[in-house]
Amino acid sequence: MELLRLNQINNGVFLKVNSSTNQMLKKIEPFIAYGYPSLKNIKNLVKKRGFGKIGKRGCWQRTSLCENGIVEQGLSNIGIYNLEEIIYEIYNCGTRFREINNFLWPFKLKSPKKGYSNIGKNKHFVEGGAYGNWEESINDLISKMN
Repeated sequence: MELLRLNQINNGVFLKVNSSTNQMLKKIEPFIAYGYPSLKNIKNLVKKRGFGKIGKRGCWQRTSLCENGIVEQGLSNIGIYNLEEIIYEIYNCGTRFREINNFLWPFKLKSPKKGYSNIGKNKHFVEGGAYGNWEESINDLISKMN
């Protein structure tokens, strides 16, 4: 889970789907919920809970992305100057996705309002639980946790 930067409960990150990430997700599936977020939810997450890494390796500072100057300071070397470009690159998994995702701090989400589900969080999403592949339904979970 450390490879995916999921060190705490209710943390969230963006991943580019490929064969290696699929294999990692299969191994840790009983501990995570994942899916395909909408552009609206990506925008809300980045604007409300987005933090960037400023500084050098070993002494990063967690800085809120409330201003485009912070984005410019951290990502100007790859040609990203504002939040809208970050959101666009994440949604489309563009060529600069890796650098942007590395710049973003993992999202610290709240516990979902009214809980995960009636059955509990220890069952797969297909069985009415909370873990596993939510596909497009992840948008409802993100809205409850944001």
